[in-house]
Amino acid sequence: MGGGSMSGLLERLLAEREYLVADGATGTNLMGMGLPPGQAPDLWNLDEPQNVTRLHQSFLEVGADIILTNTFGANRCRLGMEKAEDRTSEVNEAGAQLARAAKEGSSRPVVVAGSMGPTGEIMEPLGPLTPERAEEVFTEQAEALVRGGVDVLWIETVYAFEELRAAVAAAARTGLPVASTMTFDTNGRTMMGDSPEEAAGFIQTLPTPLVAYGANCGVGPATLVDAVMGLGRGSKDGDVIIAKGNCGIPELVGDEVVFRGDEGIMASYARLARDAGARIIGGCCGTSPDHLAAIVESLEGYSPGEPPDDASIERALGPIDRSQGRKGRRRNRRR
Repeated sequence: MGGGSMSGLLERLLAEREYLVADGATGTNLMGMGLPPGQAPDLWNLDEPQNVTRLHQSFLEVGADIILTNTFGANRCRLGMEKAEDRTSEVNEAGAQLARAAKEGSSRPVVVAGSMGPTGEIMEPLGPLTPERAEEVFTEQAEALVRGGVDVLWIETVYAFEELRAAVAAAARTGLPVASTMTFDTNGRTMMGDSPEEAAGFIQTLPTPLVAYGANCGVGPATLVDAVMGLGRGSKDGDVIIAKGNCGIPELVGDEVVFRGDEGIMASYARLARDAGARIIGGCCGTSPDHLAAIVESLEGYSPGEPPDDASIERALGPIDRSQGRKGRRRNRRR
């Protein structure tokens, strides 16, 4: 992207390759390894590090180029819910070191991305979180991830522009490249009502150019691909778009959220995401190493086609969840 140096590993790989594969889910896979419901996955960096390492390795074994640290909720605000806020630096450094160790065991170039999720608090004027406090919280996490050895800082699942601004400012001060994904899970918009097109426009205004940006999580892969289309319409030439969709549409079964997607769904999603213009593709909630293997296989040797229309997305992946207001804006598509 314009303005950034090409000295970082992620930038170099993007310059060499048409696309990169990011990893799959962290929390849902750790639950499959025994993480108790309701417990913060991040604390397993200290309590069950062998399981975190095993998860990273399993994604690398099936072909992931980018692995995210197990630190999504490891900021002071979120860890405070576990009365572990004083372990913020320790949890983040450990998470980065575990991913770094998994990377060093791989024979391929691997990018370690330091995952930074939202604080969980609402920014003012709707809530109590000030921009200054948000930046302070994100700075503490970013600096710890850098000490642990990450290659890039990866801000994910953000739904408010001002919180994204604070996170990017904090991450940028470390000198590492910064990537970001937002979540469009409310009729195809963020929880604050912003569209993917508006998100791309906002990102253009940030003083720090992002090495990549995109969409993650959300309602399901169909809506994720639709969000990628919207981000593309708001992007500039050379922008690198990220797609990291959930494994199918989440369903509540009893007290448990279940993701119904299978390998075929994730393979179709990956190709449609490439057709829509994404250059970094991975999975979010519910995406296992087996699902990621299907993504890797589906993209090998694949030549992207025309950007998909609504019918082709929905035929392959299920219904697109978005407001009626964004229909009819599909004709002016960007590659």
